[in-house]
Amino acid sequence: MIDRMWLSMVSREELYSLVWSIPMVKVAAKFSVSGSYMARVCSALNVPRPDRGYWAKLEAGKAPDRPVLPESSVGEPQFWSHSDGEPASADARIVTVTSAPSKPRIGPTAKGVHTLIHNAKQHYERGYKVDEGQLLRPYKRQLVDVAASAAGLDKALALANELFNALESSGHRVRLATSISRLYRPHIDEREEVPKSKHGEHPHRNSTVWQPAVPTVAYIGDVPFGLAVIEMTEETVMRYLNGQYVRESEFKASKSSRSLMGHTWTTTKAIACGRLRLIVYAPKHDVAWSLTFQETVRRSLSQDVKKIVKSIENSVEVVRNELAEAEKRAEVQKREWDEQRERWRHEEDQRKTAASEKESRDQLMQVIQAWATTVSIEQFFKEVEERAGKLPSAQQALMQERLQLARETIGTQDPLEFFTSWKAPRERYVPLSEKPHP
Repeated sequence: MIDRMWLSMVSREELYSLVWSIPMVKVAAKFSVSGSYMARVCSALNVPRPDRGYWAKLEAGKAPDRPVLPESSVGEPQFWSHSDGEPASADARIVTVTSAPSKPRIGPTAKGVHTLIHNAKQHYERGYKVDEGQLLRPYKRQLVDVAASAAGLDKALALANELFNALESSGHRVRLATSISRLYRPHIDEREEVPKSKHGEHPHRNSTVWQPAVPTVAYIGDVPFGLAVIEMTEETVMRYLNGQYVRESEFKASKSSRSLMGHTWTTTKAIACGRLRLIVYAPKHDVAWSLTFQETVRRSLSQDVKKIVKSIENSVEVVRNELAEAEKRAEVQKREWDEQRERWRHEEDQRKTAASEKESRDQLMQVIQAWATTVSIEQFFKEVEERAGKLPSAQQALMQERLQLARETIGTQDPLEFFTSWKAPRERYVPLSEKPHP
């Protein structure tokens, strides 16, 4: 298998075997690329790789179990093609993937912890500091699309895990989108009750809710569906007490003890309510299609996972058509943008051509004026010198001395220097119509 690493095509299975046999830096060295570039290749091929610290844990006999290589889905890349010989820099290289033919299939019943959920909890628990009841903000952004509070994290991950397993049991691959896929994750409102403006649209608001670097995507055939699980928030009256906020509903104090509490007040904050919202969306920038499934006090989303999967499957043609229309709009916009850029290019060319002609003409007039002035000065000195030559010797010496002072004051002026400095229009700018075609 190792000998094949230097062939033009590397399969997912070969890459998976390699990254779990030696550290990533050594894998990257085999292909003469950087470790970060090799990580992007693994992401593009959906090949799981060891977390940081794995090899140290392996030496200590404490390494976690190796995750299985996920099965590929329709349209997903199967191979990586890398260039032979001396490669370009990692930043300049492009991950090239080749998709192998794949047939629709019904997968075996998926059980246990899904690959995307595996080790996710520890990353959510290691993040920026948040107040109690606020949604967690992990440092890592290459994570499954789940947003929840510390109290609601297990429930949110459990729902995501159950949904992913149900989708894969139906033959639908769930994965993190790659950066090269250009899939889009819209803003998702975490409020349970979302107010509407007078025109029926949600008012604009800034949100600090964490969101991943790339969408979590389920492929139903060749149609991608974005998936996001978020714990909703509700407006809650909070009381500031002894340096922290507590729920007003949990605040209990007798009248006699209130005088000992110090300064206190109440305010309204958005606090995680423990109920989840699942958003299924078309992961393209200008496609507004989405489905929203929301828990209530009486009903959990885990009870509706099968219905949710069915709803997604029933939406394939609608989303496929929406994506096709979006592609057409994108093509039209690109064509219009290219045409506009071409118009701007020609307008700029005309402007620069006209400017070069005007600047050349203005400079030439200045050269002509300077030439006339220089010739006039030289003629003046010549006539003075001729007349001085007819004077008596004593006066000639005086006039020659004054002529020398006058020439030193004016300085040496060669009319040809002025003309040599002049630039013709085409020396300033060459119009597009006169440039050689590449």
